[in-house]
Amino acid sequence: MPLISVIIPVFNGEKTIQDTIQSVLNQTVTDFEIIVINDGSTDGTLEIIQKITDTRLKVFSYPNANQAASRNRGLEKATSQYIAFLDADDLWTPDKLESQMDALERYPNAALAYSWTNCIDESDQFLHSGTRANFSGNVYQTLLLADFISNGSNALVRKQALDEVGNFNVLLPPAEDWDLWLRLASRYSFVAVPKPQVLYRQSRQSSSSNLVKQEAAMLMVIEETFNEAPDNFKPLKSISLGNTYKYLTFKSLQAQPSQTTALTTIQFLKTAVRHDPSLLKSKVLIKIVLKIVIMLLFPPSFSEKLLVHFQTILNTSTLLGYIQLTP
Repeated sequence: MPLISVIIPVFNGEKTIQDTIQSVLNQTVTDFEIIVINDGSTDGTLEIIQKITDTRLKVFSYPNANQAASRNRGLEKATSQYIAFLDADDLWTPDKLESQMDALERYPNAALAYSWTNCIDESDQFLHSGTRANFSGNVYQTLLLADFISNGSNALVRKQALDEVGNFNVLLPPAEDWDLWLRLASRYSFVAVPKPQVLYRQSRQSSSSNLVKQEAAMLMVIEETFNEAPDNFKPLKSISLGNTYKYLTFKSLQAQPSQTTALTTIQFLKTAVRHDPSLLKSKVLIKIVLKIVIMLLFPPSFSEKLLVHFQTILNTSTLLGYIQLTP
């Protein structure tokens, strides 16, 4: 029985799946199995995977569902003491699994280890740093405020803990990660590995409609979690909502530029300011407004060129720094 099961759901991931799997095969820890859940891919994904000759690689194909369902299918196949999840377009540094497993072994009461994230583009080029959280122990209150783990390719989790709290909620993509981390944090300690070990791929081809779906899922997580949270945590709900809309504003500014995207960004920003009026005094607000104006005034192709040209000046990644992680 392998020590770690790495679960990789994939749908039409022919452009990235080989590099993603290779980043697992390059790990300094070698006692693992890779469980690829082919979620009804219609491109060359399956053919690419089948050319990889490694006995630790196992592939299971299903009709298309969603990422949460695919992860759950992977969990049904997993036989290991530790579980890691990796999206089909993300990468790990070679020491990721070893560092996180060592952390969990040093802290036997912890159920989940997480690292820092760097964001990359379609060409593997660095875009910006993710949240540099360094919270260990009882992190439930902090996790209520924001998903500082930041993506589903980050965590290494004890399977025993997953068996206790249950699988991913298939009704919550793309916020099912946060929901599961919260359920784990309500019962167990977490441990941080304070160095970037996850390369999270971002695409400018994402649309505002995807973000509206993400908004709905995140709001469901917030409502369900705070309904069940102890009374002394309920006042944190407004901070959580403010952080959620700051994050959505940032994501919207990274999406494909268009008037629709600009209008969506305005709505996210208005809600963020309502929950955190201090944003009105922040320097980043000028950059946000300028990006919105560019998307409103110019056609998408020209907006894209302008935004790329002024990328350094208009960099709004500092908006993530306004996410409040303490009450």
